[in-house]
Amino acid sequence: MDKKKLLINLPQGYFEHEMLQSRFASLEKEYDVKKTSCNTHEEIRPFLSWAEAILMWSWPAITAEDFEIATNLRFLGQINTTTTTAEPALKKGIVLSEARHCWSPAVSEMALTLILNGLRKVSQFHIEMRQGVESWVDAFPTDINPLERQLAGRKVGIIGFGRIGQGLADLLSPFKVQLQIFDPFLPESVAKGYGAKMSSVDEISKSCEVIVLCAANAENASKTFNAGHIASMLPNAVLVNVGRSMLVDMDALLVRLKKGDITAMLDVFDTEPLEADSPFRALSNAYLSPHRSGGIMESVLRAFDMLSGDMELYFAGEKLKYSVNESMLSCFSKF
Repeated sequence: MDKKKLLINLPQGYFEHEMLQSRFASLEKEYDVKKTSCNTHEEIRPFLSWAEAILMWSWPAITAEDFEIATNLRFLGQINTTTTTAEPALKKGIVLSEARHCWSPAVSEMALTLILNGLRKVSQFHIEMRQGVESWVDAFPTDINPLERQLAGRKVGIIGFGRIGQGLADLLSPFKVQLQIFDPFLPESVAKGYGAKMSSVDEISKSCEVIVLCAANAENASKTFNAGHIASMLPNAVLVNVGRSMLVDMDALLVRLKKGDITAMLDVFDTEPLEADSPFRALSNAYLSPHRSGGIMESVLRAFDMLSGDMELYFAGEKLKYSVNESMLSCFSKF
């Protein structure tokens, strides 16, 4: 029996990383595999008519025109997909699986890490100790910084309650926080299952000491947390963004941070890498990380296993675990 033709189009680093070699070897036993690192339509198009299955990220975007060329394609697995690819794929009857939730467990953990860091000032202490300028408590308890706080029992608002938000809620459970959530797509029954109160962004901005942005980068999500919300934040509140920078008005956030009365824990930025002269770098109440929330090897391996697993289920005639259907299209960005 002829092997199914599988195109794996991923950055070259995937094919070189030691931890992925056994997975590629396993697929090569079962499939006729071609490994490419195409970044443009011109580069990938010669392979589209050959492949019966493709595993890839989301670029180059496979368009409706490309699917006309991909006459043998039956299964497409993407780490992240877009409506540009998903809509024509579904119309052509191509089975599409998507593994964006591979990042969710790691992002949820990072969000918790940043919350605790923002409340307990761990990074600040580390920097001060390295520089030899730290303050030790002398007149206990009068010289304790009241801004160093525990998480337990505090009001926490989560904006975006998909896999990341729900994963964070699970991690917050032992802290018995007062949880408020905003997600326009979420049934209220889900919120109740987490013991959470459905709230508006306005309510969250005015009442929560910790606010976490982890909504998807859908087209209508731009500046979900706008200048008015930033201005209404409680003094000494902690804002965590592990979603996308487009969720927040970054100019307004910069203005509020310069007042010095809130803390921001930011893993995402309008321009990445962040400019060397970005004013955020100079603010002691802005804690910055270089978009590292989800990008750990556990996430990479999970994505590969999700997509290759669904591909094997498809060719075995079994039900897929991560398939995309038309009702899900509103959750994806266009590009």
